[in-house]
Amino acid sequence: MSDYIVSARKYRPDSFETLIGQDNIAKTLKNSIQRGQLAHAYLFCGPRGVGKTSAARIFAKTINCANPGADLEPCGECESCRSFQEGRSYCIHELDAASNNGVDDIKALMEQVQIPPQVGRYSVYIIDEVHMLTQSAFNAFLKTLEEPPAHAIFILATTEKHKIIPTILSRCQTYDFNRISVPDIVRNLSDIASKEGIKIDSESLHVIAQKADGAMRDALTIFDQTVAFCGNDIRYADVIRNLNVLDYEYSFKLVDAFLAGDYATALLAFDEILGKGFNALHFVTALSSHFRDLLVSRTGGLDALLDLPDSLKARYREQASRCSVKFLYDALGVTTACEAGYRNSANQRLHIEYALMKLSFLSVAPDSRGSSDQSELRSAHPSQAAAWAPPVHVATGGHGSDGPTTVAKSGATEVKIEQKRTPRKPSSLSLSSLMDEEEISVEPVEEKVEKAEALPGDDVIADKWQELAAAQSAQPRLSNALSSAKLNIREDAGVKVVEFAVTNEAQKKWIEERILRTLESQFSKILSCGKIRLEPTVVPEEAQEEKKYMPAEKAEDLISRNEEVRNLVTDLGLDVK
Repeated sequence: MSDYIVSARKYRPDSFETLIGQDNIAKTLKNSIQRGQLAHAYLFCGPRGVGKTSAARIFAKTINCANPGADLEPCGECESCRSFQEGRSYCIHELDAASNNGVDDIKALMEQVQIPPQVGRYSVYIIDEVHMLTQSAFNAFLKTLEEPPAHAIFILATTEKHKIIPTILSRCQTYDFNRISVPDIVRNLSDIASKEGIKIDSESLHVIAQKADGAMRDALTIFDQTVAFCGNDIRYADVIRNLNVLDYEYSFKLVDAFLAGDYATALLAFDEILGKGFNALHFVTALSSHFRDLLVSRTGGLDALLDLPDSLKARYREQASRCSVKFLYDALGVTTACEAGYRNSANQRLHIEYALMKLSFLSVAPDSRGSSDQSELRSAHPSQAAAWAPPVHVATGGHGSDGPTTVAKSGATEVKIEQKRTPRKPSSLSLSSLMDEEEISVEPVEEKVEKAEALPGDDVIADKWQELAAAQSAQPRLSNALSSAKLNIREDAGVKVVEFAVTNEAQKKWIEERILRTLESQFSKILSCGKIRLEPTVVPEEAQEEKKYMPAEKAEDLISRNEEVRNLVTDLGLDVK
């Protein structure tokens, strides 16, 4: 046990070649060494675990190596390299500014800087977490940092560049370290696993890499933890259980339920996730990421944006092919809105469940109450249903966009039956079973053809518009807005387009997203014409009448518009204020 070394230390980079994910910085430092253009101060900044301190040590080791290779890698055989590997080098000095951040600590460092190196050409001073120095310590450090001895090189490392004072920044060459990409982390972990004789699949490696969030040190720590839990044979199920990561199977299952309009399955899956102890907000975030990956998978040429193993990419493409772009776009809108309102919700579970139901109804509209009541009535009283339904003879017709169309005859009446499919499958092919499972509208064939050919006149549309406004009595604001809206009626490709003006962009957007299709359906029934399209527009501000709020303003406006009122005020000598 005493011989065990954690992977973060055992496989710490010791050359520019083994520095992961920072190729541009490694190339720049090697070029500066090759040309003999070494600065006296460097600033390495970036997130944790990306190789800042490791790069500083490699740089210090290389510039003091007596026999560097052709690619400027340390030889590992000279006295300087051996002393560095054994931890007894007097050319490299490390200071932790988090615990040595006072003026006295910096003064002691300044005295040490004056001593030339015993082996090698340069004394390298690596100050880690330099942003922790106090203001007084920074000021004491300034002069030496600007004009150090010829043998001294300072390398400052920090995760919070914005906390370093500008006078320090102006004296350093700054190198910004990037987060390490998921493929680079996966590749390095795979190499380490093969060296250690550990069997691990690519999906498990991707989970570890994504959990590390761009930090190689964190990835190695998680890897060691996983090995301790699973042993030398690591499986995906054990990894997600050990790291408490939500299985992607839930996301695939939920999207299938959304596409089928099965909100019950979605709610049960959410209850199961909560039962396993997962955070509800993290679940919504994972669902948003899944929709994002589906949208990327559905669009060709964006595979580089997916940090997924190849086996999962194929599965994402398969599910994405069954989703429309509009569905994915609307789904992302629902999940992001759910995330934004989660913390302010009084009932957070209901908040998420409502979002799941909205997602279930994106592709399939919920059944109306009336049709479901009729289905229950017919199933509960089959004798009454048989008495209600006249004898019909059905002949199959063509297929429209919503479902198959049939022509049925009942006595002398010929009707056309349009069937709109729902996700449930009928148990049989009889007409009664189809009526139980589908929404059926029956219209006379001859009458519908006649109405489709004749468009209503502009005067008729204008007269009937008030009926549409009155039909919205349950929503007074909408009814008033429609009643007072100015209409612009035109014909476009055999369709009557009715433009109606609203007061602002927010009102227009609400009507388009929530109720426009319903208004079109209602107006088409009022006009007995299916070729009607409604388009809300916004009245320009300059064209809007100035609203009157005060009683005196309203009275003056009434007097100016009505001559009889004006005469009454004059005759009676009324004072309007």
